[in-house]
Amino acid sequence: MAVIHDTTLEPSKLDLLTSWLPSRPWYRGGAAEPELTKAGGFRLDDPRGEVGIEFIVATDTGGPRPTTYLVPLTYRGAPLEGAEQALVGTMEHGVLGRRWAYDGCRDAVLIGQLAALIEGRAQAQDQNLSDVPDREVVVTGTGDGSLPTDFIAADDQEGTTLTTPQGTALRVHRVLRPAPAGSTPPAQGAIGQVSGSWQMPDGTRARGVFAVLRGAGRA
Repeated sequence: MAVIHDTTLEPSKLDLLTSWLPSRPWYRGGAAEPELTKAGGFRLDDPRGEVGIEFIVATDTGGPRPTTYLVPLTYRGAPLEGAEQALVGTMEHGVLGRRWAYDGCRDAVLIGQLAALIEGRAQAQDQNLSDVPDREVVVTGTGDGSLPTDFIAADDQEGTTLTTPQGTALRVHRVLRPAPAGSTPPAQGAIGQVSGSWQMPDGTRARGVFAVLRGAGRA
């Protein structure tokens, strides 16, 4: 299990995202600089214990209307070769030293563990506490066997789609929307789905879909 250190980060994760988010096609703030607050999220464990994996939920109140984003990140102790375009920024960790933060949708370690989560081989972990499962993250799947992990990521105005040569598609929702009455039944054609909760600006809890997996040829 990953160990969550009670220490300092310079700059903070939200500071990194404040600089990075406006460069994304799914950013909704226009020309406004993001004003971010942490709204939730969860972690996954790297089986090798080398890469930090975190799914951050952050709400931006600096744009025309509050928008909540899902940002999967990986944290590494050295640069990831060939991933310069996926670098979000670097931070100084009070215990671990310099850390390189990457867009997790372009990091094979995160993609592999997200696939493992959907398959039931991994468990979502609390964002802030070591060795504590996050019970608010709910996974549904058909159990149709091992998923491919050779995904290629592409962003659009709504999120990121990870596709394989075989046609499997994993859709990561970047702009989160509360589900009606908090209900998140599997999307049409889905063979797997991840949903979770976050805090709204008014202090209430919302629930919505984080990611949807569809097989080849499914709508």
